[in-house]
Amino acid sequence: MMTESRIFVPQRSDALIIVDVQRDFLPGGSLAVADGDGVVPVFNEYIARFSSQRLPVFATRCWHTPDHCSFAERGGPWPPHCIAGTAGARFAPDLDLPEDVFIISKGTSSEADAYSGFEGTNLDDLLRSQAVHRVFIGGLATDYCVLNTVMDALAKGYATILLEDATRAVNVDSGDGQRAIERMLAAGCQVANLERFSA
Repeated sequence: MMTESRIFVPQRSDALIIVDVQRDFLPGGSLAVADGDGVVPVFNEYIARFSSQRLPVFATRCWHTPDHCSFAERGGPWPPHCIAGTAGARFAPDLDLPEDVFIISKGTSSEADAYSGFEGTNLDDLLRSQAVHRVFIGGLATDYCVLNTVMDALAKGYATILLEDATRAVNVDSGDGQRAIERMLAAGCQVANLERFSA
């Protein structure tokens, strides 16, 4: 669902934010997102383009305690996932993160969830330290952590672009992913894909 034909040209004030592309969210993981691994080759192309311009790359990750409040055994909605230090919490094995990637761990407290990469982290401070004004965001999943990261980025004043080809939705209820995109657009987010991103 592309809403415009604008070509996005990388600028010195841009950053790429990769949201939660972790093993537990990939097919076979404990909280798998359908076709979640499909974002990996797309992100690798975005990473190459940002890195070639020496633009910063950020990668958020859920980094939960074993007794995290979002887990079903604690009354939360999800099965245990992305427990800090476990194989399931690792980034997708084929994701070509650069050596200088900024890794943002979120949801680290057992008593607080964090769908947004900004919540309870230093992401905003790091972006500002890199003089970033525009962020390109994608990852897993469209209707949860991507949605909340995009909404917080907009609220903090960043020009925000959703990388629609590098997102996948959980769709607990049919259409959740599409509704999330509509909500992001209504809040002022723009949408891009590789075809509309200048190398």
